[in-house]
Amino acid sequence: MVGGTASHAGKSWMATAICRYLYRRGLRVAPFKAQNMSNNSYPCVGGGEIGRAQVAQAEACGLEPEPDMNPILLKPTGERGSQVVVHGKVWRTLSARDYYKHHDYLAAKTEESFERLAKALDFIVVEGAGSITELNLRRTDLVNLGFARRFGVPVLLVADIDRGGVFASVHGTIDLLEPDERELVRSFAANRFRGDPALFVEGTEILERKTDTPCLGVFPYAPQIHLDAEDSVVLDEQGAEPHDAPPVAILRFPRVSNLADFRLLRSARWVDRPCGEQFDAIILPGSKSPADDLMWMRAQGLDRWIVEQHAKGTRIVGICGGYQILGKTIDDPHGVESGQPTIRGLDLLPVQTTLAREKVTRRVSARTVRGHAFTAYEIHVGRTEAPADVPPLAYVEGRPAGAHVGNCLGCYLHGALEEPEVVEEWLGFRPAILPSKEDSYDALGQWFAKHADTKLFDRLYLGASCASTDRGEAK
Repeated sequence: MVGGTASHAGKSWMATAICRYLYRRGLRVAPFKAQNMSNNSYPCVGGGEIGRAQVAQAEACGLEPEPDMNPILLKPTGERGSQVVVHGKVWRTLSARDYYKHHDYLAAKTEESFERLAKALDFIVVEGAGSITELNLRRTDLVNLGFARRFGVPVLLVADIDRGGVFASVHGTIDLLEPDERELVRSFAANRFRGDPALFVEGTEILERKTDTPCLGVFPYAPQIHLDAEDSVVLDEQGAEPHDAPPVAILRFPRVSNLADFRLLRSARWVDRPCGEQFDAIILPGSKSPADDLMWMRAQGLDRWIVEQHAKGTRIVGICGGYQILGKTIDDPHGVESGQPTIRGLDLLPVQTTLAREKVTRRVSARTVRGHAFTAYEIHVGRTEAPADVPPLAYVEGRPAGAHVGNCLGCYLHGALEEPEVVEEWLGFRPAILPSKEDSYDALGQWFAKHADTKLFDRLYLGASCASTDRGEAK
């Protein structure tokens, strides 16, 4: 298990690196996160959705993602409630208080998934959530040491040294553990170190003495390695990267989803209020609750700003929830999201959306109007209909999809803008090309192998029988 001293300490990054490291050693390995909270999800081939971090980890293991890798996915719908996805399917929408009332049922579901995965694997890389010492949640812990104790999973504790306070976070975390939990934490790692790691040698020695726990390694900050973001927290840290692309803005919805759609648009500016700059393109991204984010836009004055930018020639692009917002109305006859039967959209596209109780989650084969083929996926509630004479934006399995009127376009196709050719056709410029995902996963695995004490890792986590790099010897 990769556990953390806090949220956003680099658990997903480290877990993905270990997945790739073990996979390249010829071992059968898969990721697992019992409970994830994220609006960034992805549909599995066999149906159902899981968190995007576990998708990346599955790809790093050379596997097709499946619901057992993330048996519980919480998709926040507001400040105090979440849609609960169990084994890939929507189960209920619950407040935090009500969620914990179902602890025993949900714990059983996580155990079912873990045991199914374990039958065909050499190792499972388990990712924790938040801090492993959230004392007020210990009794109902599904994902951290509560899970590790049930299966005897050894833990690597990861701390973000770039934040500062690494001594207090590592020492304090370990000091708060119960004796049986303490036995599971085999080592700690300092993540995101900037500068010469030799400068922290004394620091690791101090922490090892105070915690009686070995340091697995001091891992450097690696901005050159690109990994899909798990949640919108990363937007607080990243600035637009310099690039000669035209100016592009992306609205930062409070309930923004599927950030990986914009992995190629690293020079784009995320905005949450009107600004004086004239953009070549403005993107309305996916949203867990488009009706609520539309009302947020109106409170911020962003609805008028978008219309004004559109009138001046800016290209306006809506993906999924953003597509719904660009239409005439969002009808919610079943009270799925807003509690209002009809919400007026921006009326930049002549389409109308009707929300439904059933969620659509599927992967599709598509092509642009100019004929470029690409793969994409849909995760949305409801359907959006356009008049027959409205030009489509793309074709999905031969059928018209989305709408394109003048300088406004929209569709449900997540992943489309991860294709350089689609970016060029829809936004009018060729984006900077990033390394392939496979190359990024290999770089992550090499990053781990270079900076970890791999002999210590083998001894603490793999056991003597699997210390060889040759799978035949290991078995």
